Amino acid sequence: MSVENSWEENIPENLTSYWLDSVELPSFDPLTADIKTDTVVIGAGITGITTAYLLSRQGLKVTVLDAGNILDGTTGRTTAKLTAQHGLIYDHLIKEFGEEKAKQYYQSNQDAIEFVRQLVVDLNIDCDLAEEDAYIFAETEEDKLKIDKEVQAYEKLGIDGGFVDSLPLDIETKGAVVMRNQAQFHPVKYLKRLVDEIVAAGGQVFENTRVMDIEKGDRPSAITESGHKVTGENIAVCSHFPFYDKEGFYFARMRPKRSYSLAVKPKENFPGGMYISASKPKHSLRYTSLDGEQLVIVGGQGHPTGHKSNTDENYEKLYEFGDKVFGIEDVPYRWSSQDPETLDKVPFIGKYSKDDDNIFVGTGYRKWGMSNGTLAGMLLHDWILHFDNPYSDLYSPDRPHQGHNVKKFVKENTHVAKRFVKDLVDLSEKTVDDLGYDEGAIVSLGGKKAAAYKDKDGELHVVNSACTHFGCDVKWNCSERSWDCPCHGSRFYYNGEVLEGPAVKPLDQIDPDKKQ
Repeated sequence: MSVENSWEENIPENLTSYWLDSVELPSFDPLTADIKTDTVVIGAGITGITTAYLLSRQGLKVTVLDAGNILDGTTGRTTAKLTAQHGLIYDHLIKEFGEEKAKQYYQSNQDAIEFVRQLVVDLNIDCDLAEEDAYIFAETEEDKLKIDKEVQAYEKLGIDGGFVDSLPLDIETKGAVVMRNQAQFHPVKYLKRLVDEIVAAGGQVFENTRVMDIEKGDRPSAITESGHKVTGENIAVCSHFPFYDKEGFYFARMRPKRSYSLAVKPKENFPGGMYISASKPKHSLRYTSLDGEQLVIVGGQGHPTGHKSNTDENYEKLYEFGDKVFGIEDVPYRWSSQDPETLDKVPFIGKYSKDDDNIFVGTGYRKWGMSNGTLAGMLLHDWILHFDNPYSDLYSPDRPHQGHNVKKFVKENTHVAKRFVKDLVDLSEKTVDDLGYDEGAIVSLGGKKAAAYKDKDGELHVVNSACTHFGCDVKWNCSERSWDCPCHGSRFYYNGEVLEGPAVKPLDQIDPDKKQ
């Protein structure tokens, strides 16, 4: 049997996260009235829930708003590595910020890991927390040079770890850099307990409540899609990608990227540890358990959002990698996720803009949200309560940019502008009649462009092709049957409803039978 046939036979058709499928989460009603609170938290992922938990523990009344269901975003679709080893980051940070700031980055993430460890003990949370070493491995001589520089950075910063020449896995490697005493856990089990604690402390949670705008003032308000207001002393925007474009211009300072995961039952025993490749596309490994058996999370194959249509190929390549390393018996789950990356690779955590004293943000975790998202909750707690924090300047969204980051900013936004102009003049030669079953594409309809999907029953679903955030044409994502924007990462269901921001408005539906 070929690898291709094995993949096609074993891969599940539906995208389902193991973390979300293995836990029964509470449900909450949508907001149906104006309310007042102490702090409004927008977004119920790891950052929003951690922020809300810490503030409610201080006696504040907290209201959490989520556009969908709690934890049903990137937090529920992670690889769930709780580590300060965020790829080959420390050599970069020393060059970008200097040794002192680089050490702060490491120590702040270590503090976040220790916070989780202590909270698990204090609240007796059963979340499969396990101490593991984390490895970045080199598969080529070029990778080995990068690993050597990272090892030197570890030595300069006093990081517990260093170079190892082999791995306990069937991977040909030129060596690896290890970070000792890191951790992995079940994020949904952990955060479910924090949600319970928030509610027990008098906090409120509202699901299916999309925030469309923020009304600034001494007591700012979050304005929801239904027109209701939630007013508080402070607002914390923890919505993964900030939707509020009037301040901060985060859409122009970050790049969203997608990544993919398979949860597989291995034929050979997985030896423990957490692993990621130095080369691109990344390959990541860690284990958990399912009904007493090992389940290995094979992740990676990332790319900029909206820059690839045949995303099924990403799952196939992950399958090939996992099958080569330890053999694959079965694939119970597959899923994907998205995370934005800042130009200097350090998250934005702090005041939404330099002029805002009561609106805050946490974003830009670069696919390392378990530690960075926890850290963001800790920092936002301190910002809101006016507590000093030694890491505030490092993560401030208003931090000064180095010269080459200005060049990155110009390059990134020039690319977006060119794509926008190109999308305005290009007209697809494809029509709805050219679409096969379960196929989507940009088509020409009545002399205008449209985004069309023909489902498995042959029914057409047609929407405006221009993203409602900036106007770039969306691109079809075949494995998730979604329309993804290549400019700033907004994503929409095939019927036009918003799936991920920064867009907050849906794509307009078009009647394919109506004369345009």
